[in-house]
Amino acid sequence: MTDAAPGGDLSQLRRLNSLALIGVLREEPGLTLTEISRRTGLSRASTEDVVRELLERGWLADVPAAAGAVGRPARRYRFRADAGRVLGVDIGGHKILALVADLDGTVLHSGRIAVAPAMGRKQRLAALDRAVADALAGAGVAADGIWAVGAATTGLVDGAGRVMLSEALPEWTGVDVAGHLGRRVGGPVLVENDSKLAALAESWRGAARYAKDVVLILAGLRTGAGLIIDGKLHRGFGNAAGEIGALPASGWIRAQEHLKSWPAADPEGDLDAAAEAVFEAARAGDRKAAAVVRRYVRDVAVGAAALVLTLDPELVVIGGGFSRSADLIAEPLRRELDRWCIRTPEVRVSEFGDEGVALGALRLALDHVDRELRESADLGGPERFARGPAGAGRGGGGRGDGGR
Repeated sequence: MTDAAPGGDLSQLRRLNSLALIGVLREEPGLTLTEISRRTGLSRASTEDVVRELLERGWLADVPAAAGAVGRPARRYRFRADAGRVLGVDIGGHKILALVADLDGTVLHSGRIAVAPAMGRKQRLAALDRAVADALAGAGVAADGIWAVGAATTGLVDGAGRVMLSEALPEWTGVDVAGHLGRRVGGPVLVENDSKLAALAESWRGAARYAKDVVLILAGLRTGAGLIIDGKLHRGFGNAAGEIGALPASGWIRAQEHLKSWPAADPEGDLDAAAEAVFEAARAGDRKAAAVVRRYVRDVAVGAAALVLTLDPELVVIGGGFSRSADLIAEPLRRELDRWCIRTPEVRVSEFGDEGVALGALRLALDHVDRELRESADLGGPERFARGPAGAGRGGGGRGDGGR
């Protein structure tokens, strides 16, 4: 940064210097004035002024001196990640998971409610309310203390946070997710497709955090894809990027049905239960179960290969609930990609299990907060971000910047 502003716009200079200093401390907390000055390029005097102002406004706090320190140690400062809270929600076919986190993305508490694909929309929305209430209560946060909400759902989502089409949960089509959550918690609500947010989570803190071009395969109740291009979440013109499963030839529509074709599986039963039984049997050496898993992987590989050939990504990441059985999926998928692709990317497995989508929803909320900070004319204090339910600034669909 610079200590002088062209044209004498001192307020703009203070804002830019404050943002630069906050950015440094979010990356590396516990720095002295000298260290902050060196990292921001500000003079010592300017650094002192900015730190003093941010302390008064509540954005920074002192780091307590280490126990047993000799002499008078230099004061150290940190960004107050505890100044605000965000909420991330995954509204799935078999579970609803809500996570409350601080401004660094550290999860403070979660609420999980089991649901079923056949559940009606009223029951699913009621379960959503319970999961959110559990997460807020466990974190000790009031509904009006949430700065932003990220919500993930199956299907296509429009710019206002409404589900345009959901084939996995037909009764879910038309649900105003943003409106429902916005009447219950504070802060704007941003809604996005679950596969896209799973990819965002991997790019943020997961298997793809050092990669710029990634295909995320969400394997579970349905097969979906999220795309990271040049380090950013790719949505497409109509927010339908990655929906290759809509093409029957991709194999994704029928892939899950193979898991129900195992003789010991209940064809009318729950897919997750059938899949778990098939994977366990294949792991134990059951040849018929192993054949079912191979057929499943071959169909998933067709759509995955089409995406790989189109995007030439650095990585393919397997996420979703079925990633728990990656020991049976990852290597066969790699071999199938070898058959079809000019260059086979590295295949990695998510470490998030079935929490990846909710983590991506958290990142979506954090991106909104970061953007608000960057674009605000005056930072003010943290209190200006707290809004009650149904308050001003209620947002809609997922248009975060895909921050890393």
